[in-house]
Amino acid sequence: QVQLVESGGGLAQAQGSLRLSCAASGRTFSSYAMGWFRQAPGKEREFVAVISWSGGDTAYADSVKGRFTISRDNAKNTVYLQMDSLKAEDTAVYYCASGSRFSRLRQAYDYWGQGTQVTVSS
Repeated sequence: QVQLVESGGGLAQAQGSLRLSCAASGRTFSSYAMGWFRQAPGKEREFVAVISWSGGDTAYADSVKGRFTISRDNAKNTVYLQMDSLKAEDTAVYYCASGSRFSRLRQAYDYWGQGTQVTVSS
């Protein structure tokens, strides 16, 4: 049974930082791409960032490029999302996901975490 558990969400001030973590179990973590998505109230779930199985390739949504950094530690079966220079519009539930392809598309991911709330006050 594959499990993805996010942590690290919470309340932050605008221009502040948060670091999200996603701990994975149940499959060979290092064989899969990992993505971060987010969903704000009343909006579709959207792509934030993705990292390849090796960590050698990353991609970001334009809205977070230069502010967020995705990384992974395959020895710890964990993927991270470092979020800096936070804005009020970053407020959302953040989800990590595991998939066999390096992709920005939700349908490329077959396992999802339960999500962690990030709230940025302006």
